[in-house]
Amino acid sequence: MKMTKTKQLSVLPYIGIPLIVASLFILRLGWMDMFLILRYELIIIFGYITAVHDIKMQKIPNSLILTMIAAWVSIMVPKLFIDTDTAIRLLTDSILGFSIGGGMFLLVYLISRKGLGGGDVKFMAAAGLYLGMSGVLTAMLCGTFTAALTGIVLILLKKIGRKDPIPLAPFLYAGILITVFIL
Repeated sequence: MKMTKTKQLSVLPYIGIPLIVASLFILRLGWMDMFLILRYELIIIFGYITAVHDIKMQKIPNSLILTMIAAWVSIMVPKLFIDTDTAIRLLTDSILGFSIGGGMFLLVYLISRKGLGGGDVKFMAAAGLYLGMSGVLTAMLCGTFTAALTGIVLILLKKIGRKDPIPLAPFLYAGILITVFIL
């Protein structure tokens, strides 16, 4: 079946996923636990899809967030049976990451009178499951700093106005990549 030009263009942004995933696997194999690599691989994939979707539609679908959570549950349940002590420690860290990621962004969402999108709140909560407490804090800090810096530059260059929205998920994804690859 031949792809139409429109379908080719819609698939094109997702070509980067295998490259990023393979890079992490190659760089971290041998000195990182395979379970941690799997968690990082999944957040890289879901984060990439979320960032592209947020750029295109300026919306993060609930179905994507639910899929992220379901994938996390599907890798945690077997871990509970294989290595219960480690799984309980990881589960605690993941729940804290979920609470901190979602809680801090929910607070900003409420204070800013919806200046932050609800999808961004849910995305960081779900990302917290994969990154844990310290990882989600680092990703949020790096992502929001990058977004703020980019916003300031775009305003100074008069590409956008002060009230114009910019999609936050791509910047949060950059923060996730910094956390996964560098830290």
